[in-house]
Amino acid sequence: MSVHTPADYLELARAEKDSSVLHRLARCPYPFVWHALAANAYTAPNTLLELSTTAQDSAWNDNRLLCLLAEHPRADYTVLRAVRDAAAAKLAEGERPYAAVLALAGRMELATEEVRQLGALRGASARLRSRLDRHLALRT
Repeated sequence: MSVHTPADYLELARAEKDSSVLHRLARCPYPFVWHALAANAYTAPNTLLELSTTAQDSAWNDNRLLCLLAEHPRADYTVLRAVRDAAAAKLAEGERPYAAVLALAGRMELATEEVRQLGALRGASARLRSRLDRHLALRT
């Protein structure tokens, strides 16, 4: 497929199964392509990790990306830990990556305490803390 427009990048990110092609797409400048990559079940963990640490756009786009990465079926411990660290940094800055935090609470690859610590950060609201406690309680 020839890639000429942002729509071409998006279509390729959604439909491609080759992990090397998907990895190259992670370097494109469009947040909607990053989201499509994070939703594509064929995206490899190394590409997910790259997206978690380098992709920065707006608060909304970044928080959506973190949530998609936290939910990705191929996200391993390294990816989830990077998402956790990115969410912690955003909370400390006063942003609200709440959906990502709650998605991380459902991931058994992370220890309960690793996720619970996010609720103690400056940007965590009382509502997030209570929902986080409920999500973590469902693990047992």
